[in-house]
Amino acid sequence: MGHYSNPATNFVFQMVRGMSQLQVLVVDDDPAVRDVLQEILQQEGHGVLTAEDGTTAIQAVKDSVVHIVITDLQLPDIDGLEIIDRVVKHDAKIIPVMMTGFGTIETAVQAMKSGAFDFVTKPFDLETVAAVVRKAAEFYRLRQENHLLRRAVRDQYRLEQLVGVSEPMQHVLEFVQKVADSDSTVMIQGESGTGKELVARMLHFNSLRRDRPLVPVNCGAIPENLLESELFGHEKGAFTGATHSRMGRFELANGGTIFLDEIGEMSLPLQVKLLRVLQEREFERVGGNRTIHVDVRIIAATNQDLETMVEERRFRKDLFYRLNVIPIMIPPLRERQTDIPLLIEHFLTRFNQSKHTEVVGFTSEALQILADYDWPGNIRELENMIERLVVLKKHGMLSAEDLPPKIGRRQPVSEFKEQFIRFNDDGINLSREVEQYEKHLIMEALRKANGVTARAAQLLHLNRTTLVEKLKRKGVDPRSHVETLPLWPRASSQKIDDLPT
Repeated sequence: MGHYSNPATNFVFQMVRGMSQLQVLVVDDDPAVRDVLQEILQQEGHGVLTAEDGTTAIQAVKDSVVHIVITDLQLPDIDGLEIIDRVVKHDAKIIPVMMTGFGTIETAVQAMKSGAFDFVTKPFDLETVAAVVRKAAEFYRLRQENHLLRRAVRDQYRLEQLVGVSEPMQHVLEFVQKVADSDSTVMIQGESGTGKELVARMLHFNSLRRDRPLVPVNCGAIPENLLESELFGHEKGAFTGATHSRMGRFELANGGTIFLDEIGEMSLPLQVKLLRVLQEREFERVGGNRTIHVDVRIIAATNQDLETMVEERRFRKDLFYRLNVIPIMIPPLRERQTDIPLLIEHFLTRFNQSKHTEVVGFTSEALQILADYDWPGNIRELENMIERLVVLKKHGMLSAEDLPPKIGRRQPVSEFKEQFIRFNDDGINLSREVEQYEKHLIMEALRKANGVTARAAQLLHLNRTTLVEKLKRKGVDPRSHVETLPLWPRASSQKIDDLPT
C-alpha cells in the first residue's frame, strides 16, 4: 500500500520530542556536590532527585520514575558500579552516568562494562556535566522513539491489516499466519500491483525476526552491473569508483529478512551466486576473498511465470526450487471483487486524513462501475485512482461522472465476434479461421493475465503446458502482453518502496 501520514507515527514523534523534562537521580555522599548538580540540572529543565548513599538511591529508583542516574563511584555502603548494575536490572531504560575522582582508564573501562553511558571525573566542570546529561537525555529519547516506532510499524503490519473478506484473500491470510514464524524461504507470486511487498512485510513483522532489519531489494530496478555489489557489497578498489569498502544488502539484513523483489529479472550468472547464498548462507564481497556468513530469511517475489522461464532456460531450475519452498499466490483484484468496497473505504479514510479532505464516498452507480472494472493494475491502480479523485474532489460524494473515462469503457461482445465472420461468395477456410480465432482468444487471455502464462491457462481452462505449446506453435510471446499501467501521478511524498509490488 502507499505511503501516508500515519497518525500513530506522528503521535510517537510528538510524544517523545515533547519529553523535555526527564527525571535525574544524583547519588553522592557530598551534600555540596548534590546541591550544585541539582542546581545546574534544574537549570537544564530536568527534575532532580538526590541520594546520599547507594541504599537510598536503589529505593528511589523503585519508588519514583527515574530516567538518568548520575552516581559517584565511591560511596559509604554500595559502590557506584554495583548501583549501576542493580539500577539497570530494575529498569533497563535508565541511563547511568558515573562520577569518579579516580580518573584512570581502568576505572572508565570498568564503568562502561558495567553499563555506564558515560563518565565524568572529579573535580568536574559544570558545563561538562551538563553536556554529558544532554547527550544522555537525547540518547534516552532516541531509544524510546526507536522502540515506539518499531511498535507502531508492527501494529501497521498486523495480519488483520490485510484488507479483504473474499475467499482468495482469506486463504492468503491463513497461509501467512501459518508460515510467518517459519524461517523457510517464501516465494510470493502475483500480478503487478497486487500487494506482494505488503505480504512480505507482514511475514517479517509477524515473525521472530520482527525486531531485526527488513531489507528490500528491487532486482529489476538496479542495473545488472551494479546488482551484485548491491547484494553482496564490495571491497575498496574492486572496480572503478569503489573508493571504499561497502556492505551489501545481505550483510545489512543479517539476523533479519531480505526481500528480493522482481527476482525474475536477475541475470543467470548472478542467479548462480544467489543459489550459493541460499544453500550455504555465505558469500564474498565483490573484489574480496573473505567469506562472510549471514543469518537471513529470504522472501522473493515475482510477477512472472518462473516455471515457463525455467523451461525457456531464462531462470535456473535449481534456484527456482530453492526459492519456491513456500509459494504464496496473491490473487488479482478482478478475482476478489467483494473486497473492492472495503479497499475503497480503506483508501478514502487514509487519503482524507493525509490530504485533509472530506470525500464521503461513492454513489451506488459509481460503485457498480468500479466493481465491474477489470483492474489490470490491481490494488495499485485502485489506490492511485482513489488518491486522484480525493485530491480533485476535496469534499462530497463521488459520482460516475468523476471516474476516469477508461474505467467505464467496454468493447461490445458483438464487435468481438463479428470481426471473425468473413463469409463471402467463395465461403471461408474453416481451419484457418478457427486457428485465428483461437490465437485471438489466447492473446486476449494473456492480456487479461498481464502476460502471466499460468493465469492465462486458468482463464482458458487449459493445462499450462498445453498453453505453452500453443504459444510456441503460434509464435506468441507472453511477455509482449504485459501492460504498461497508465498510473496517475502520486504525491511527491510517496515512496516507491511503500507501493504494492
